[in-house]
Amino acid sequence: MVNKRIRSTARRVGITAVAVAALSVAGCATSVEGTATAAGSALADTTAPYRDTDRGRVDLDLDVEIGDCVRLGGTADDATVDEAVCGSADSNYKVVEKTARNAQCPSDVDQVYYETKWGDERGALCLDVDWVIGGCMSIPDGEDDEPRRVDCNDPHAPGIERAVEIIDGATDAKRCSDGGFVHDEREFTVCTETVRPL
Repeated sequence: MVNKRIRSTARRVGITAVAVAALSVAGCATSVEGTATAAGSALADTTAPYRDTDRGRVDLDLDVEIGDCVRLGGTADDATVDEAVCGSADSNYKVVEKTARNAQCPSDVDQVYYETKWGDERGALCLDVDWVIGGCMSIPDGEDDEPRRVDCNDPHAPGIERAVEIIDGATDAKRCSDGGFVHDEREFTVCTETVRPL
């Protein structure tokens, strides 16, 4: 039996407060559907830099590469991951690194997806939210919810954040006018503005 697990590390830093965006916790499933999403519009790569490092053997059910995007979802008891076109409505994370063990992912990634079989880790995907500058994501605070791309004017989506800018070399949110998501190990910040609070 292959266990699919995710651990969340994302947090939004406001100008005066820190808020934890609990994206998801551990989840298990017996299979993962790996389907390619139809090609969408060609959007500029606006997410964080990624590194192509040799972190050991990665033997996951889903065959994606660094720079590809995925749709991560499901619940704590039934996690799902599918390939998705970056910047599309289906995509919520970008693969920024692949590692043999989840603990090898940078400490500041937004999410980690990993699989185990008979107690041994088979590999991990280190994931950042697939931000598109000017686009909006609903960032939930529930344990079984993942971010999802939404219309910025969606009257029903909670926790809407609009990506404004990605600043390389910034390790705090002081350079953002309305706060953002700080990635201190890789030294960049995704500045966002809160369109609708949780």
